[in-house]
This record gives sequence, C-alpha cells and structure tokens, in this order.
Amino acid sequence: MAEEVKLFRNWSSPYGLRVLWALKLKGIEYEEVLEDLSNKSPLLLQYNPVYKKIPVLVHNEKPICESVLILEYLDETWKQNPLLPEDPYQRAKARFWAKFSDEKILPTIRFVALTKQGKEQEEAILSIIESLKYLEEELKGKKFFGGETIGLADLALGWIAYYMDVLEEVIGIKVIDQEKFPLLVAWIQEFSNIPVIKKSWPPRDKLYDRYVGFRRAALGEETPK
Repeated sequence: MAEEVKLFRNWSSPYGLRVLWALKLKGIEYEEVLEDLSNKSPLLLQYNPVYKKIPVLVHNEKPICESVLILEYLDETWKQNPLLPEDPYQRAKARFWAKFSDEKILPTIRFVALTKQGKEQEEAILSIIESLKYLEEELKGKKFFGGETIGLADLALGWIAYYMDVLEEVIGIKVIDQEKFPLLVAWIQEFSNIPVIKKSWPPRDKLYDRYVGFRRAALGEETPK
C-alpha cells in the first residue's frame, strides 16, 4: 500500500512550517493543503474537530494534530534522519525545549510584546531575553540543539531564525544581537543555511505586513489605506 501523506497548514504559521521541514528532511512525499484560517475547509474541521487548528498531518486517512506530536509521529514512523536521539534523557531534553518554545517564548512575543506597549511590552521583552539566555546556555559546545545534526528541538525553535527578526522590526526593538547571544546567532546562521530550511521561509514582506496588521488591530490603530 502506497503511503498517503497530507499536510494541512497555513502559509504564515511557524507550527506548520516545522512539520514541513521534518517531512523534507526525512524525504517523505506529501501533499500540501494550504488553509485560509478565516474560512477553514470542511476537511480541516473533520480532521481536527477538537481544536479546529493547523497543522494537521493525515497519514493514510489517519489525522495527527499538534505540531510537536506530529514531529514525534513522523520520527517513529519514518526512521531515516532521526529527529530524536536514542538516549532517553536527551529525548526528554529535546521535548522540554520544544515545550519551552511553544509555552514560553513564542506566545510572549506574539501575544504580548507584539500587541502591547509601555510597561506590558517592556516586561514581555525582559521575559523573552531571560528565556533566550537559557537557549544560549544550552547551545554551549553544540552546533545545534540536537548536537551535530538538526533535531526536534531545532525544528521547534526554528521560527526564531526568521520570525524573530520580522517581529523585532515590527515592534522596533532588537532582542537578539551578536554581543548578547553569540551562540544563538551562530545557530541561527547554521540553521538558516540548510537548503531545506532556506527554501521554505514565507515571504518576508508579506509576513511583516501580517504582523503589522496584528499590532495595529490590537492597539486600536487604523491601518493606512
């Protein structure tokens, strides 16, 4: 039986992008279905009736939801180019940093630093910087979070290599610089130069406009016509 793999994602979502990277790194053939989240397709609602969100991976008509769970499923189903190490402790660490990305850093910058101003924004930026210090420490002596090769933690944190710069431009505050985070900057360069990663980023101008729109809407500002 031929393997049928579909990925439901949105063009701008960093969550769907990490699944796309995993599929490409593992050489898995798949069909991509780009969703308009303002008008979700019946198939997306059918495959993810609980959260009604992307990404969703459908493997031989079996849907798997939530990006990190999808990454683990891909790793267990297709053994080539493993994303998780064999050592149980290192596997647990990879899952920890993936969760750290999704519960600590990403929501803080997208839903606080981007949508607030004044003291709330300042506190969010300080929180992000503190979080990035932990990542800097974790990278000591390593090329990637997964060691010498890209792993699950790198894919989960990969949005930092592109989206962070766009978000910094929108809010007008530089968060990651060479002096404060030399290892993180080096990781960003290594990660971004991998062909599979480099070719998959969404259009920067389009992403910038999207986040500018989010910020203006949150702050009650009118969008120039």
